[in-house]
Amino acid sequence: MSILVKPIITEKATSDSELFNRYTFVVDKSANKVEIKEAVEAAYGVSISSVKTLNYPIQRNTKYTKKGLVTGVKGGYKKAIVQLAEGESIDFYNNL
Repeated sequence: MSILVKPIITEKATSDSELFNRYTFVVDKSANKVEIKEAVEAAYGVSISSVKTLNYPIQRNTKYTKKGLVTGVKGGYKKAIVQLAEGESIDFYNNL
């Protein structure tokens, strides 16, 4: 089981990484901050100063359509925002 699921590469996350040297990842729901820190350091070879985590719950929605009641579910996930030490950086596009 991998702790890091995938990096989040959105406009807001990219801006955050350029301005404040913070990178965002989707991580395993059961991972804690120490495990996330060790996993990022091992995967990218950088030193980390802080880790912030956010838990997003499952989102359910219901629509009334011609075909009747339609329900949908968007799965929950855990997001980690990792602050790198001064002078460190991660290049996500290096291995493309």
